[in-house]
Amino acid sequence: MNWISMLGLEAFVARWRASLIEGAIAAEDRLELAHLEWQEQKRRLRYLLVLTILVAGLTVVALILLSLALMVQFWDTPQRILVAWLVAGGWLLLWGAAMWALVSMVRQAGSAFALTRRELLQDWRGIKEQL
Repeated sequence: MNWISMLGLEAFVARWRASLIEGAIAAEDRLELAHLEWQEQKRRLRYLLVLTILVAGLTVVALILLSLALMVQFWDTPQRILVAWLVAGGWLLLWGAAMWALVSMVRQAGSAFALTRRELLQDWRGIKEQL
């Protein structure tokens, strides 16, 4: 004897079963999206680490060369002054480019998991509407 059939709960059980299956599929999709975004975030963090090391190294070099250029400025020959400032300016330009790349990468890192958060927010709104 089938009690669910006798009580008329077949449609109710079928709806719950369909909802559970749909929820499982949605959860799997969200986990896959989170995995993809995590891979992208890891790539950004590696690049951010390399750029941080590059900026730190270039900062040291730039400060040493700027100090050297300042000292050379007081020497007697004008050619040494020009060369020292040109070398220091070149290092300063490289440092500025690396710093620009670092800042832009930090700004992009702030939007991690944006797609996953948006999907979960839409799911939450859908659940609230059904309640």
